[in-house]
Amino acid sequence: MPKFTWDDIVCVAANSRTQLRSPKQAWIVGVFEGEKRPGSYFERFPPGVIYSVEFEDGSSTEIHEDDLELWPE
Repeated sequence: MPKFTWDDIVCVAANSRTQLRSPKQAWIVGVFEGEKRPGSYFERFPPGVIYSVEFEDGSSTEIHEDDLELWPE
C-alpha cells in the first residue's frame, strides 16, 4: 500500500539516500508499485513504491517512497 497518493504535496526527506537535497515542494504525479513498475528504468530502484514527483519549476523526477516525506503545512 503506497504511503502517498496523487496530488499529495511532498519534499525530499532529510535522511534521503538520493543526491537530491531539495527543500522545495513537489507534487505526486505518478505512483508505481511492485510488479507494476514498467520497464528496466525502475530496476535501478530498490523494491517498493516509486513516485514521479513534479516540482514548482516544472521539473520532475522519480524517487523511492523512503526518500520522501509529506510537506509540512
